[in-house]
Amino acid sequence: MANLSIGEVAQRTGLAVSAIRYYEDMGLVHPDRTAGGRRTFARSDIRRLSFVMISQRLGFSIAEIREAMSHLPEGRTPTRSDWTRLSRGFRHHLDARIQGLTELRDRLDGCIGCGCLSLRQCKLYNQGDIAGGKGAGPRYVLGDAPADEGY
Repeated sequence: MANLSIGEVAQRTGLAVSAIRYYEDMGLVHPDRTAGGRRTFARSDIRRLSFVMISQRLGFSIAEIREAMSHLPEGRTPTRSDWTRLSRGFRHHLDARIQGLTELRDRLDGCIGCGCLSLRQCKLYNQGDIAGGKGAGPRYVLGDAPADEGY
């Protein structure tokens, strides 16, 4: 299996060389080094970097991505079953994010229980600032139910 230069990986992934070095520094890829110190990447590193790019686009942090990728094998190309195990772990997080985004979308035009009472309708949903008694922040978006379930 031929190893790739950092330039070839950059061309293939669309990432800047500096981004690939950053991901290496963050422990997301582990290229080999030639005797002269030049990085060489396995072809499977293209898939790892693609996973990083997609995960970041979905809002995952580098730490979350690194944790997920820590379960991939080092020293060999991950198999389909390796990637399947990783994706199962990510699925729970994705489902929770989808649910949160759906709730946010559905509630964004109404009172979000922030306690500000700035919306004309807040007196209906948050009379007497009862949401403020449940804690700081947008309580209804964070999962608390409004006192009046008819909203």
